[in-house]
Amino acid sequence: MRYFTVLIISILSITSSYSQNHELGVFVGGSNLIGDVGATNYISPNSPTLGLIYKWNASPRHSWRASLIYSDLKAKDFKSDDPRRQQRDYNFDSNLLEISAGIEFTFFDFDLYDERTTGTPYLYSGISMAKHDNFYFFNGVQTPENNSSWAIGIPMALGFKTNIIDNFIIGIEVGARYTFSDAIDGSNPKEAINQQYRFGNINNNDWYVFSGVTLTYTFGIKPCYY
Repeated sequence: MRYFTVLIISILSITSSYSQNHELGVFVGGSNLIGDVGATNYISPNSPTLGLIYKWNASPRHSWRASLIYSDLKAKDFKSDDPRRQQRDYNFDSNLLEISAGIEFTFFDFDLYDERTTGTPYLYSGISMAKHDNFYFFNGVQTPENNSSWAIGIPMALGFKTNIIDNFIIGIEVGARYTFSDAIDGSNPKEAINQQYRFGNINNNDWYVFSGVTLTYTFGIKPCYY
């Protein structure tokens, strides 16, 4: 607890030393699920993903970040290396809308107003909430429950970004989301009447991964570093 308090005070003191610098842009890429349906590859985008990203750069080493990302999440058993899943042959197609907020740390100082081309790896984490369709499998067919739920998760992203022409920054990012839900893939129906169709490992929650490219535009007051 003491370490956490010291960390928060340090971040706030750094934040107060710099002017506000903003980034606004898009995320374009793909998504894949890691759950009880489909392939178990960690990074295997199979469905398009599109989103908006906003960053408030509090210092050359960290930024507060928020995003809104939509994906048509898909998974197919026949693409799995597991013969049992191939034989079962389940597949689903579900809408997913994620809201995420957290902090992004760069490995090196990243000055948005540096006229030279610079780049740095970065890490992002925080908290996410994903709205997804609820459904179950009846005789192997995806059957909707005609409602939706929110899955709370922890995003963990690794990326690399660099400044390009004028105020534009481009990045490549892979981000896994661990969720506290086992219902995204339809293996754990929400409705009590459909619990008989539950399957899979009830001790493992669902993951999903966003892989893609970010393009942001920087604006705001030029910082005065001391």
